[in-house]
Amino acid sequence: MKLIARRALFYLVTALVAITVNFFIPHLMPGNAVAATLAGMQAQLTPATIKGLEQQYGVATGQGLISQYLHYWNMLLHGDMGISLSHAPAPVTSVIGAGLMWTIGLVGLATIISFVLGTLLGIVVAWRRGTFLDNLLPALTFFQAAPYFFIAIVLATVFAGKLHWLPAISAYDQTLVTPGWSWAYLSNVADHAVLPALTIVLASAAGWVVGMRNVMVTTMDEDYVLVAAAKGLSRARVIGYAARNAILPSVTGFSLAIGFVVSGALLTEIVFSYPGVGLVLKNAVVTRDFPLLQGVFLIITFAVLAANLIADFAYVLLDPRTRQEA
Repeated sequence: MKLIARRALFYLVTALVAITVNFFIPHLMPGNAVAATLAGMQAQLTPATIKGLEQQYGVATGQGLISQYLHYWNMLLHGDMGISLSHAPAPVTSVIGAGLMWTIGLVGLATIISFVLGTLLGIVVAWRRGTFLDNLLPALTFFQAAPYFFIAIVLATVFAGKLHWLPAISAYDQTLVTPGWSWAYLSNVADHAVLPALTIVLASAAGWVVGMRNVMVTTMDEDYVLVAAAKGLSRARVIGYAARNAILPSVTGFSLAIGFVVSGALLTEIVFSYPGVGLVLKNAVVTRDFPLLQGVFLIITFAVLAANLIADFAYVLLDPRTRQEA
């Protein structure tokens, strides 16, 4: 497992660099987070109140950049990302946590469905290459090329605006149900999740289909696959043998997709006003909530690094050549 140890060390160094960059970018901007946010909100606060806020956020006048940096590290080591300026006095962790719950439930599940569905369809299309099913592949490129927000607007217009089959705003109807483990609440949440989830699946599954199909076609012409077929193995076993090797490139793409789940489907969440991390990030940019922006970017960075580490483990398990190198 020397390879995994080396990769883990690399990701650790990357995380340290990311934390440092995450701190210095907003702090090197003119002014400070408190002054910029209060100016944007046109808040009327006394000088004493502003000074207290600056001390709380570690940007007080006269406090050097290195002192602020050490203060930032001290907060992170204690699991504290600061107080959200736009949601004060709520801490950044609680604001992100509230959005993360909805994002993982929606984007995470939709990403897994699109990957599994797209990969299986890609294998079937490669198996049936040259048939009518394979000729339908160019039609899928429309969904691959179409931006998320376009698909979201079309689905919302048709199924919510015209047919009135499904809701198109928020995660649940606050006027009808109360959050809890009741059937009424869960079914209402599911109804509100259909359109944004369908948007993500349609927009991303096509890419998995095309990618898996192309790699499968190449893999099926490899010598070891032809030898397996020549030995008299069943068509299904040969396809499974080829698919195990063809799926390796998709593992990297899937790990990155899972890593970016925590960032939310920004445009999709904005169109449907879905209260995920993507919408939290958008609102933080609008209100210039720098502590919240730093927290969101940090969570995204850690998620991507963790997903890449998991992908490295998957490669070691799926590819014997990687274990020999390790």
